[in-house]
Amino acid sequence: MPAAKSKPQTAEAAVLAYFAEVRAVQATGAGVAETSYYPALFNLLNAVGASLKPRVYAVNHLSNLGAGIPDGGFFDAGQLQRGEDTEALKGQLPSRGALEVKSPAEAVADIGTGQQVAKYLDLYGLVLVTNLRGFALYRKGHTGPLESLELAPSADAFRALLNNESERAAVAAPLAEFLTRALLTNAPLTTPEGVAWFLASYAREAKHRLERAPLSELAPLRKALSEALDLNFTGEQGERFFRATLVQTLWYGLFSGWVLHTEKAPEQPFNWRMAAWELHLPVMQGLFSQLANPSAQRSLNLTDLLDRTAATLERVNLGAFSSRFQGDAVQYFYEPFLAAYDPELRKQFGVWYTPADVVEYMVERVDQSLREDLGLSLGLADPSVYVLDPATGTGSYLTAALGRIERTLRAQPDWDDASADELKKAATQRLFGFEIMPAPYVIAHMRMGQRLARSGAALEGQERAAIYLTNALTNWHSAPPRLDMPELQAEQDAAQHVKQNQPILVILGNPPYSAFVGTSQDEEGGLIDEYKQGLVSEWGIKKFNLDDLYVRFFRVAERKIGQTGRGIVCFISPYSYLSDPSFVVMRRKLLGEFDLLSIDNLNGDSRETGKRTPDGLPDPSIFSTPLNRAGIRTGTAISLMVKFGAGVEQRVSYREFWGAGKAEALRQSLSAGGPAYELAHPTAENRYSLKPIAESGEYGQWVKVVDLAQERPIYGLMEKRGGGLMDVDKTHLEGRMRAYFDPSVQWSELEVLDTGLTKPAAGYAPKQTREKVTQQSNFDPSGITPYTLRPFDVQWAFYSPINPLWNRPRPPLKQQAWEGNAFFVTRVSAAKSDEGVPFFMTRHLFDDHMLAPDAAGIPILWRSEITSQGGLFSDAPTSTRANLSLLARTY
Repeated sequence: MPAAKSKPQTAEAAVLAYFAEVRAVQATGAGVAETSYYPALFNLLNAVGASLKPRVYAVNHLSNLGAGIPDGGFFDAGQLQRGEDTEALKGQLPSRGALEVKSPAEAVADIGTGQQVAKYLDLYGLVLVTNLRGFALYRKGHTGPLESLELAPSADAFRALLNNESERAAVAAPLAEFLTRALLTNAPLTTPEGVAWFLASYAREAKHRLERAPLSELAPLRKALSEALDLNFTGEQGERFFRATLVQTLWYGLFSGWVLHTEKAPEQPFNWRMAAWELHLPVMQGLFSQLANPSAQRSLNLTDLLDRTAATLERVNLGAFSSRFQGDAVQYFYEPFLAAYDPELRKQFGVWYTPADVVEYMVERVDQSLREDLGLSLGLADPSVYVLDPATGTGSYLTAALGRIERTLRAQPDWDDASADELKKAATQRLFGFEIMPAPYVIAHMRMGQRLARSGAALEGQERAAIYLTNALTNWHSAPPRLDMPELQAEQDAAQHVKQNQPILVILGNPPYSAFVGTSQDEEGGLIDEYKQGLVSEWGIKKFNLDDLYVRFFRVAERKIGQTGRGIVCFISPYSYLSDPSFVVMRRKLLGEFDLLSIDNLNGDSRETGKRTPDGLPDPSIFSTPLNRAGIRTGTAISLMVKFGAGVEQRVSYREFWGAGKAEALRQSLSAGGPAYELAHPTAENRYSLKPIAESGEYGQWVKVVDLAQERPIYGLMEKRGGGLMDVDKTHLEGRMRAYFDPSVQWSELEVLDTGLTKPAAGYAPKQTREKVTQQSNFDPSGITPYTLRPFDVQWAFYSPINPLWNRPRPPLKQQAWEGNAFFVTRVSAAKSDEGVPFFMTRHLFDDHMLAPDAAGIPILWRSEITSQGGLFSDAPTSTRANLSLLARTY
């Protein structure tokens, strides 16, 4: 049997291995100053080269071609001879430059300005210089290094770094980034993805620097952004979010300015300090000025990185780049940048590219509905149709709507050059967008501008698309406070005019599913209170699942269309609102407001269906793309809701899409293909479910399980720590938790274990949680208990009631989990028609998702303290009784 193919080493791991090898050579005391470290250095360089496409090979000691013998050279895979005639390649120059190595006792700057490197530059054009503790890249004709990185200021300091784990870890990523850029510097730069990687690399370095930089200079900007966007940056994660916002604003502003500059004056040099003025967006000019002014740059220490970014953009082959970039700026730049910049932060931001098939489908459905349901024969092209995307992102829906308008206008017999002005009017006066993040806001404006230019309706002078930097959830009925930044104030005034004065007829888009970690986004007072009225008193629902941010966007849209008197809402969102009990009042409100509701259930949920079709075939998320094949975990649905403004019979239609071809099926359904709609019949008896429900007439009369018990069911434990508090092996779990409680174990050692206990999550700051838990308790082996994760899947879990170690520790459940007791576990509600096993018995603590969607347990016996004294683990006397209701006892 062949050996399993090992994964290639990451560049960062290669750096750590390099440090270990250099340290080992030093520890022998037998090495010489330079050549003894060649194996460690070349292992590092070849590992970094192996991560590139095409692969780059570091070759030790090149032959003398007239400038001496360099210590090494970098060859791309295309330079390797495939046959036996190696003579044919003799004398070729390394495509990625030469290498000069000296001992840590010498200074990189002295080496780089020496005569030997000058000779190498004259022949090879590009030389990487290192003394093992510092690196610098030199190019022929360029004064000073293109870029450099110093790990330690002296040989002694380098030795100290090698013996300090935290210091090694801190410089590993920057060195990996530097070397990757160095080996790519001579590579052709032709694709948006390649440009995105380079820019993300410099942005990552900026992020590392900002983590250690005081931002007092930017306090006014922070205050202005917080006030303008009603967005509060809280705690460590909020700080990270704010810094990421700064970095992305700078790099997207720079990139977008460069794109527009090259379209207008490609022959003129690009000055990144003037990037914001290329955009013709006053608010971005104001933000960019705040970030790019000399005082702020001294504080941020980013000037050299911005200079290098601009220099990289000067290397781009504009012809090859533009031909692909014009196809889709989001797919080919925005997504690759986010994925390379900070994948974890990207997940926390909830930034996912809406596939073009979905956008096209939704825009076409809206256009059809305007024509067929509201009697507007031109659809989106009708001058009376005002459209709002309240979560614009990178502008996919608005650019698609603009495309639909253009196709309609061009199909008219009187189309002429004057008709192109109608396109510009639509983009600047009828297609509105709200976006809270500066980076996608910039991309959205750039895309709209490019779309208009391709259609012969280019924006001129101070003309701009009607996309505004604002919080879509606030100030619809109130006046916000005045702002100190004039540019932000002007933007706020324009957004307020849309919110309070424009007769919005269509609201569509992909609202965010959850709030950004580390922020609290303000909203108008009591925005979703109406969706909560009667949940407890009328419906007996005590657990509300209305916290997802998309619910607030539904409320804003429903309320705005209600005020207009007629209109359309079309959203793609999580599908929890279709039948989840917590959304019963929201569903009733939607049914009371809209006359036609069409639901396309796209499924693809990892929790409810395991991303499997009813036939067991793969059912990927509709958000699965070549750049994000996993898509998202949550099942989604597209809703089209129409208010006619006149008395018509209400109709609720529902259909489902399954499998890998659902995106294509969705698109084909526009021409009468795809699955047929079924009628749903929402009533109070079925909690106004928007899904068709098949049940016998007597079902609603049956006794409920909860009516048989005297005490209410208790929900299962909710961990949300990536399994860090669980294990199939009790010994492994005990060792992990002992280390967690042991103050002598460093945080970096826990991070190496790679469990969810060291990773930030909503409401969970890992380091602070450990400090709190270890201050309030010591490790107690009795906390390790059997845990029913799924039916017939009993593992081990470490239980602690101290929040927020567990996301939901459920002390009442723990109180009833004593030896001799058991739980009748069932689900509170069904999320789909074939839910699987309806109940299960367990003697152990159990997981909230032991049964989908939410497991709740009824204790068979109920133990309560005779007195009210004592806490959860008190020794107060108890009484035990059968947990039977009066109804059950009477029966």
